[in-house]
Amino acid sequence: MSIEFDDNFSDRIVTSSQTPEDESEPSLRPKTMAEYIGQTKAKDNLSVFIEAARRRGEPLDHVLLYGPPGLGKTTLAGIIANEMDVNIRVTSGPAIEKAGDLAALLTNLSENDILFIDEIHRLNRSVEEILYPAMEDYALDIIIGKGPSARSIRLDLPKFTLIGATTRAGQMTSPLRDRFGVMLRLELYSPEELQMIVSRSADILQVEADPAGTYEIARRSRGTPRIANRLLRRVRDFAQVQFDGVITQKAADTALRALEIDELGLDSIDRRMLRSIMTTFGGGPVGLETLAATIGEEAVTLEDVYEPYLMQIGFLNRTPRGRCVTALAYDHLDIRPNTPLTPDQLRFTD
Repeated sequence: MSIEFDDNFSDRIVTSSQTPEDESEPSLRPKTMAEYIGQTKAKDNLSVFIEAARRRGEPLDHVLLYGPPGLGKTTLAGIIANEMDVNIRVTSGPAIEKAGDLAALLTNLSENDILFIDEIHRLNRSVEEILYPAMEDYALDIIIGKGPSARSIRLDLPKFTLIGATTRAGQMTSPLRDRFGVMLRLELYSPEELQMIVSRSADILQVEADPAGTYEIARRSRGTPRIANRLLRRVRDFAQVQFDGVITQKAADTALRALEIDELGLDSIDRRMLRSIMTTFGGGPVGLETLAATIGEEAVTLEDVYEPYLMQIGFLNRTPRGRCVTALAYDHLDIRPNTPLTPDQLRFTD
């Protein structure tokens, strides 16, 4: 069987960003630390911090979770709230447009509650400055009036825990970053850890899956649980229609090939990016802006979405002069350096 790739494919099924479909099924998010799979180091440290805070009857210190998207930062924030037996208010950096919005959130918190701010690196600077005394002193400084009659008052806040999540910790300002007592980096998952997640999700979705089928999904999921669960839902559709409802290795392979996802989790956009560097620029180096213009994508999208995984698996290098592909990428796409593509190399075969 031979399936042609469409390089104009834009809605990536392997994107690690959240899509509406990710919330459409019964919740696959774990609710307790015991149910949370992977991230052993971060989980073990958090368990100690949570237990210590509970014994003292104090709020947990402010927590910063950072790492690539789709690894479970929001899920972990919910688990912390459950383990601490407190309420959690969820918002995001771009949603807090002015200082009044943040003040409203903070004054409505109860003692020991958690405020979770996703994409915290995108907070407005004026809003961020309101957070400083709130995090350190549990107080809110408000200016009343204008001109000579303006005066500042300080409102006391209940003790709370701020949990920030970001994919770009380097873009946070030092004053904000330094106010977090606990900083945890979430790492990409191994195929074995993802297989456990896929098996658990298959049970929740009430779909039968054998170990070979769940592993096939896991190893193509780019180390990201969000992608693994999304692929599971699509493979489930193929299994129900073509394979008697059972996710086997053959069912998973057939479905993922139909979705143009190869054995390393690369989709047509990944391959188009690599092929462009190989054939148009002789393997590189090529500047980011030039590459983005060549394949019709935004430079920031290439840098944030496509490149991290390609670099992690050793297919792409960033150099001072630009991006270069490696010998591993040539081998994977079955292309010899400095040769034009043949029509067969634009196709994906069994």
